[in-house]
Amino acid sequence: MMDVMSHRFPFSHGPQRIVCMTEETTEWLYLLGQEHRIVGISGYTVRPRRARVEKPRVSAFTSAKIEKILELQPDCVIGFSDMQADIAAALIRQGIQVTVFNQRSVSEIFSMMYQVASMVGQEALGLEQIAVIQRQLAATAEAANGLARRPAIFFEEWDEPHISAIRWVSELMGIAGGNDCFPELAVQSLGKNRIIADPAEIVRRNPDIIIGSWCGKKFRPEKVAARPGWQSVNAVKNCQLFEIKSADILQPGPAALTDGVAQLHRIISDWSQGHD
Repeated sequence: MMDVMSHRFPFSHGPQRIVCMTEETTEWLYLLGQEHRIVGISGYTVRPRRARVEKPRVSAFTSAKIEKILELQPDCVIGFSDMQADIAAALIRQGIQVTVFNQRSVSEIFSMMYQVASMVGQEALGLEQIAVIQRQLAATAEAANGLARRPAIFFEEWDEPHISAIRWVSELMGIAGGNDCFPELAVQSLGKNRIIADPAEIVRRNPDIIIGSWCGKKFRPEKVAARPGWQSVNAVKNCQLFEIKSADILQPGPAALTDGVAQLHRIISDWSQGHD
């Protein structure tokens, strides 16, 4: 009976034409071998690099080419966060299915990855790859436990105004062996709620390491070191100012959980070796 019903009422097993408005779902679909489903991507996509050649770029982060997306005839558009709410609303009004994730923690990133894998019929492969990443994170955490000291880290997501680390970055710093200087702000999902209004508070918390990831523009350590009053900060005195590219740490997907945390751990390990 089921075979007869399936023959009479066929349906697509998951979306066949997907537009990804942020990089992490593009990267994840490529890792799952499902890149043939992607018909449009974000202009900020750099992972995998070949996606920029193979797929049309139809969106930024807070804006999108609505007409171009409609021309691609997607059966699903995947977005991220409240920042894309207006784009999502415009597409929904045009009758497009939109799925917007809002992952903010390591656990929620894994949940997003599982859900996307399930959407495209790759649940088993998704779980397998998630398990590999989880084992890598566990190994990093174990190595971090062997460090002599845990440095205090100020992660600067933006410089004017100063915005501190979002939750998954704060958690990855902990896994990698460091302590976030502003853990109370990491729980705030919105960037505007992670603004440090008084830069003197950063100086008072005296980070051992400063890591910049300025969302689309190059981190300038010399500019940070020259800030008034910052010459007394340990990270400045000891030249412990580093950049991690936003594509490696601020995309809440596979990149942050692999390359991002690996870079954090290298920076922290090198610092620890000098403070045995």
